Amino acid sequence: MNIFRFAGDMTHLISILILLLKIYATKSCAGISLKTQELYAFVFLTRYLDLLTDYVSLYNTVMKIVFIASSLAIVWCMRRHPLVRRSYDKDLDTFRHQYVVLACFVLALILNEKFTLQEVFWAFSIYLEAVAILPQLVLLQRSGNVDNLTGQYVLFLGAYRGLYIINWIYRYFTEDHFTRWIACVSGLVQTALYADFFYYYYLSWKTNTKLKLPA
Repeated sequence: MNIFRFAGDMTHLISILILLLKIYATKSCAGISLKTQELYAFVFLTRYLDLLTDYVSLYNTVMKIVFIASSLAIVWCMRRHPLVRRSYDKDLDTFRHQYVVLACFVLALILNEKFTLQEVFWAFSIYLEAVAILPQLVLLQRSGNVDNLTGQYVLFLGAYRGLYIINWIYRYFTEDHFTRWIACVSGLVQTALYADFFYYYYLSWKTNTKLKLPA
C-alpha cells in the first residue's frame, strides 16, 4: 500500500466519523441525504463480497468491516432512531436514486473486467460510488445553508476521492500490470461532481462566511 491510498482511506474514515459525530452528538440528521447513505451502503455491501472468500491483510479486513458497519449504522439511525429520524426532511431528499442503482447495474453487466458475479458487483459498486453523492448535493442546493459538520463531511469525502486519483496515477507508474481503468474513470467523474461544492466551500472559507450553495 502506498501513502496516497492510506491517506485516502484515512480521509474517507474521517468523513464517516464526522457524520457519525453529527448524528450522535446532535441527535439530528438535518441536511443529510438518506438516499446517499443508502447508496453508500449498497456500494460497500457489493464491493466487499470478497470478505467471504479472500484475505488480504488485517488492515484490509478491518477497514472493509468498518465501512460496511458504519454505513448500515447511519442508515439505521436515519430510519429507525426515535429522535434522529424526526429531523430527516423527506421533502428535500427527493432524488430518485432507484434509477441510478438500475443504470449502474446495467452498466456493470456491460462494462466489467471479468464477467463473474464478484467482478460484476465490484464494477457496480464503483459506478454507484461515482454518483452516490448526487442526492446529497441536490439536497444541499435545495436547503441553501450548509452547517459546518455537513460541509466538512462532504469536503472530506471529496478529498478522499482526490487522493485516490493520485494513488491510481502512482500505481500506473510503479506497477507493471495496472488494470483498474473502471475505477480511474469513475473516480474522475466522481471528483468532477464535487467541483461546484469545493468552489463554494473555498469562497466560504476565504470570506469567513456561512457556506451556501446556489439553488
